[in-house]
Order: sequence, then C-alpha cells, then structure tokens
Amino acid sequence: MRIQLSDHFSYGKLIRFTIPSIAMMIFTSIYGVVDGFFVSNFAGKTPFAAVNLIMPFLMIVATVGFMFGTGGTALVAKTFGEGDDKRANKLFSLFTYTAFILGVILAVVSIIFLRPISVFLGAQGELLENCVIYGRIILCALPFYILQLLFQSFFVTAEKPQLGLVVTVCAGITNMLLDAVLVMLLPQEYKLIGAAIATASSQTVGCVIPLFYFFRKNNSTLRLGKTDFDGRAIGKACLNGSSEFMSNVSMSVVSMLYNIQLLNYAGENGVAAYGVMMYVSMIFSGAFIGYSIGTAPVIGYHDGARNCGELKSILKKSLLLIGGFAVLMVILSELSAVPLARLFVGYDTELMEVTVSGFRIFALSFLLMGFAIFGSGFFTALNDGLTSALISFLRTLVFQIAAVLILPLLIGIDGIWMSIVVAEFMAVVLTFLFLKMKQKKYGY
Repeated sequence: MRIQLSDHFSYGKLIRFTIPSIAMMIFTSIYGVVDGFFVSNFAGKTPFAAVNLIMPFLMIVATVGFMFGTGGTALVAKTFGEGDDKRANKLFSLFTYTAFILGVILAVVSIIFLRPISVFLGAQGELLENCVIYGRIILCALPFYILQLLFQSFFVTAEKPQLGLVVTVCAGITNMLLDAVLVMLLPQEYKLIGAAIATASSQTVGCVIPLFYFFRKNNSTLRLGKTDFDGRAIGKACLNGSSEFMSNVSMSVVSMLYNIQLLNYAGENGVAAYGVMMYVSMIFSGAFIGYSIGTAPVIGYHDGARNCGELKSILKKSLLLIGGFAVLMVILSELSAVPLARLFVGYDTELMEVTVSGFRIFALSFLLMGFAIFGSGFFTALNDGLTSALISFLRTLVFQIAAVLILPLLIGIDGIWMSIVVAEFMAVVLTFLFLKMKQKKYGY
C-alpha cells in the first residue's frame, strides 16, 4: 500500500517510508568506499592519499545539489500541503534548472584553479599531480552530480523514495563495475584515472535516469516543465538549504584541516588512516542523513497543513529511533575496526595500527551525530533555515575547528581523533536547546 505524505505515521510506517532514503544514502557511501578500496589496494598509498586530500574540495562545490535538494524540498512540500500543486511543480523546475547552471559555472572555475587549491591543501610532488588528475576528471561531471544530489531529495517529495533508491543502486553498480575493470586492468600509471572515470560515469547515470522520469508528461506528482524566474523562491530555498550547504562545506573545510594536522603529526599515513575513517563515517552518517531526507517532506507537508499533533509525534518517534540506531552503530564500528583497517590498508602494518587506534576513538562520535543531523534537517523541513544553519555551522565548523586545533596540543594525535567526539557532544546539547526553544512556535 502506497504511503502518502498526508498519512499518520506510526513507527512501522515511518521506518518503511524512510528506509529507501536511508538505503539510498548508505549505498551512495558504500560505492564511494568501494572506490577507495580499489584505489588503495591497486593504485597505491599515494593515489589513495591524493583522493582523500582533494575530495573535501570536490564535495564543497557539489553541495549546491544538497542545498537546492533539501531547501527546495521543504518549500515544495509545504506548497503541496497548502494545496497549490501547480506552483509546487514550477518551483521544482526552477530549482532544478538553477542548480544545473550553477554546476556548470562551478565546474569551469574549479578546473581552472584546481592546482593552486591542491597546493594550498598541502599537496606536493607526486601527491599534487595525483590530486589534479583525479579532481579535474571528477569536476567534468559536477553539474550531473549536483542534480543527482538534488533528485535524491525530490524523489521523496514525489512519494517515490523506492525509485530514488533504484537510481542510486544503478549509479553505484556503474561505479563498482567500472572500478573493477578500469582500476584493476589498466596499467599502473592509469589506475587513478580509471577510478576517476568510474566515479564521474556513475554520477552522470545518477542524473540522467531521474531526468527521463521527471520530464515524463504522465508523471502525476512532480514534473519538470516550464517555469518562471522567482528570485525570492530561489533565495528561500537557499536559506532553507543553507544548513545542509553549510554542513557539507564545513565538513569539507574541517576535513582539509584534519588532513593538514595529520600531515604534520603523522605524514601520509595519517591522511590515509583518516581516509578510511571518513569512508566508514560516510556510511553511518549517511544513514542519519537518509532518515532526515526521508522525513523532511512529511514534516514540511504537515507544517503546511498545520497538523501540530503529527509533527509532535514524528519528532518523538524520530529521536527514539535515532537513539537506537546510534547504539547499534557504535557497537558495530568497534567490532569492525580491525577488519575494516585490514580491508583498506592491510598491506602496511604501521598504517594499519594508526588506523585501528584512531578509529576506536573516532567511532564514539556515531553515538551522537544522528541527533544533530536530524535536528538540523527538522528545522530545514519547517522552513526555519536560520536555526538549521546555525546548528550545522556550529556543529561542523566552529566546534570541530576549535577541537582539532586545541586537543592535539594537549594529547597529540589522539586529540585529532577525539575532536569529532567532543564537537558532536556540543552539537547535541545545542540541538536539544533549540528544539525546546522553538516548541511553542511550531506546536510540536
């Protein structure tokens, strides 16, 4: 039976409706992990370090897709809740076209300035050349990747989360198959190029399939078509999505800082070890992000319909579900620290020891991060972009930068791994303070 945004959501219905979005984000992370696995094991430690060094910058320029996806979804879902389906579809088309144009501009500018950016991040010699080669190929597909990220949110608004999952699986399989062929079979000097082509191809697939769906004339929910320029709506979507934009930009900036600190404290081994942790963190945080994406249109719809009782029910159930997920994630990550390290860097004993030691500390953050991620997404869905952005800004930038600069001075390299735990704790406290402060305004 089809679940609609207007339904009452029990625990079971909430889980069933969000599972495709959760699986979509986890699968997106997994095929990124597979990419890292092939690069590390077949291209070598230096190309693997190069990918992890330049990846934060590549994610910064791609966050336009998250911004218009989450921010636009909140506005479109609320418009549906108000009963104006025609305007909702015009807004969807406007956000899609605007995001693509911005993607083209960002890709061109980034390709031109990629080398000095890589130097700024600390790359030299072979590491620098690998950063430039990998980054420029990925940037060629940036406009398509931005739309892929945007469509991941809008499939849920279209009440087709399962279709969003299918598209993500298709993109992921494309990446995995091309990785297996290009990275394993090409000569050593072309393996990194093969990995970049595999990733860029998968991002293109993740964009093209949704375009065919949303341009269909018989599509009954959301459809791409003619639209009118509405600067106010674009600004509102950007404000709504500013938290997700800020979160992704901040995470990438912080990752750059982590890499710089790790180069100082542990050299390439530290950067490679951090790369392994980021791959695992992407999977676990992806589950929380997927849940937030899955619930956002529901929250936005009931906010537009002024159904405060349902908002309160969804918030309570979500916090309990996230708490249960978090405990399981920490247990799983602690048990899998050694196998995961062996999978990625088992060829280097010293690197494996650094990875396992750091991961056992780093994994404690999974107990906390889900609450701040959902809290930020909750306020985005309520079209309260300012509160959402403040949570994300403090969580992913201020708290983490302060921690990663101060803690290593006190306890060395372990302070770098502990930084994320301290930052997430402070973010959770802040999130619950905002939830309490905003309770009367939104009636949840």
